[in-house]
Amino acid sequence: MRKVLITGGAGFIGSHFIRRFLQTHPDWELLNFDKLTYAGNLENLRDVEKNPRYRFIQGDICELAALEKACHGVEAVVHFAAETHVDRSIDDDRDFLRTNIWGTHNLLEIARRLKLSRYLHISTDEVYGSVEKGEAAEESPLAPNSPYAASKAAGDLLVRAYQKTYKIPALIVRASNNFGPYQYPEKVIPLFITNLLEKKKVPLYAKGENRRDWIFVEDNVEAVEALFDRGQTGEIYNVGGGSEMSNRELTLKILGHFGVGEEWIESVPDRPGHDFRYALDCSKVRKMGIRPRHSFAEALAKTVAWYRDHPEWWQPLRKDKFTVKL
Repeated sequence: MRKVLITGGAGFIGSHFIRRFLQTHPDWELLNFDKLTYAGNLENLRDVEKNPRYRFIQGDICELAALEKACHGVEAVVHFAAETHVDRSIDDDRDFLRTNIWGTHNLLEIARRLKLSRYLHISTDEVYGSVEKGEAAEESPLAPNSPYAASKAAGDLLVRAYQKTYKIPALIVRASNNFGPYQYPEKVIPLFITNLLEKKKVPLYAKGENRRDWIFVEDNVEAVEALFDRGQTGEIYNVGGGSEMSNRELTLKILGHFGVGEEWIESVPDRPGHDFRYALDCSKVRKMGIRPRHSFAEALAKTVAWYRDHPEWWQPLRKDKFTVKL
């Protein structure tokens, strides 16, 4: 049976990918390699932990020897592991530089040494920086504006260099903002939902005019899976949800699910270097037949319902590990 290593599989997007991949690829074994930082949670995968084709290995991608040992017999890597929260990167970027750059370097070394058949690198639309007009295409220049985005852009460039120099079978996926069940409650949608469930106001940066494109996590991992199967080595693929809106529009949609209005918004000072707008040109994947199956309204309703129904998952995170810093 073929083996694939998933880095960061105990995180939000990685856990959704593991769940889907186990269902759709019965001829593959999955090794979940995760450090279990504050955002890694094995509760995300309780429903698959006894699957005979799934195994968890706790480890740090920045430790090459442990990573190389875990990759014994592995044919492919899907690299989700990353430090991702922009606010945290502004406070202290050292973990972002270490994980997103040096950790990526280690995985590329593994791909080179073991001659893997596939290396799928998960990136972000934030590497393009703020897009004033139109949409960023895969060929658009990188212009990161936060330490987080800069660390991800550096990782992307390492992937490109290793693919060109060593001919490793790598491709890059850049996705827009993901949301859905199991997302750690420092991100805006679960933060606002859990605040409202606790009868607290939601902290909105400035006037909420910044714009983002949103994709439901299930649609994103379906796209990643399709690119694992059909993507071309050396290519970059933008994956977006086609649901662009201002942060204020997003906030009002969330408030609507709780039957409350703008009086539940608390305006807070804007963060430094806050990109105004992200927008992806996804025509490349659309031509491959890859597109979201969920409307934003449907996906948001499912997400709100999940957090309502699973307080046992998010309440310990709010009380023990997470302080709202906005």
